[in-house]
Amino acid sequence: MPVIGTDAHLPAVDAGRLTPAALRQRFASPPAWQPEMAGDGRTLSGREPAHASVLVPLVDRGDHVHVLLTQRTDHLRDHAGQISFPGGRAETHDEDATATALREAEEEVGLRPRHVEVIGQLPTYTTVTAFVVTPVVALIKPPFTLTLDSFEVAEAFEVPLQFLMTPAHHQRHQFELDNVKREFYSMPWEAAGPDGEMRRYFIWGATAAMLRNLYRFLSA
Repeated sequence: MPVIGTDAHLPAVDAGRLTPAALRQRFASPPAWQPEMAGDGRTLSGREPAHASVLVPLVDRGDHVHVLLTQRTDHLRDHAGQISFPGGRAETHDEDATATALREAEEEVGLRPRHVEVIGQLPTYTTVTAFVVTPVVALIKPPFTLTLDSFEVAEAFEVPLQFLMTPAHHQRHQFELDNVKREFYSMPWEAAGPDGEMRRYFIWGATAAMLRNLYRFLSA
């Protein structure tokens, strides 16, 4: 869909707020703030709301923090082919939203809990598929080795947090559905794929919305 604008007029989050220590402190003592986006604005008819969690993995690469993302396989029922955080539906044996996020991250990409330091949560986000998603934010300490679930995950890759926390990279799109105009964000990222060839990763939808809420939280 065509781009109707970017948010280059908004300031990027200062690099000093994006260090592991600063991120810990921000979640330990959160400011007064409001999320910009609470959901997709509609849900598919006939879908009962279901609780889910995603892990927002902030990888400590020393000089910079990166965000670990996945690309879902094309045959999945929900959000096929989209870029997302590791995560999924809550199970009855999960103690809480954090337990769901940790379990799903280990199942989907093989990220072991010993590498994960949970530092907080963002407000829930309701998707068009009626999932009420809790984003669980965590710092990830290398070295770690990922093992992808080939049924659900086509690829895992990292994007610098600084890039994603720069609104000049936040593109706004608009479409009309049932005579109602709706908008969504995208954050396209270009990098070398597994084959070494440059490719464009189109981060959009719920993932981009939760990243936008993270921007609002860190810039408040």
